Amino acid sequence: MEKKEDKIVKTSEISIKVGTNTNNVPVRMLWTAQDGGIENSEAGGMFLSMWDPKDKNTMKIDLWTKDLSIEEMKQFFHQTLVTMADTFEKATGEKNISEDLRDYCYHFAEKMEILPE
Repeated sequence: MEKKEDKIVKTSEISIKVGTNTNNVPVRMLWTAQDGGIENSEAGGMFLSMWDPKDKNTMKIDLWTKDLSIEEMKQFFHQTLVTMADTFEKATGEKNISEDLRDYCYHFAEKMEILPE
């Protein structure tokens, strides 16, 4: 039996437009999330991971534009890893392993030489 709070009362859409060159390399990415007030916002890279509950597997798309610099990619990875630690703790309550992941994030930033001065 479906619970009242499980009934879908609204749907939202997030769209991603990827423009590619003749070699099929992304040159421009725009994303829109109208519920979040975002309309055709420019993006230099993205990681999209979705859990497939039937196959118990992650489906993913990793894209970045040809103009995204290596320095920006290092920062992008670092910030994504930190966000993953925060999200994992929020979703599971697993504080200790989340702190371990944050420690690794610091190590990553140090090795990539992207720590603030």
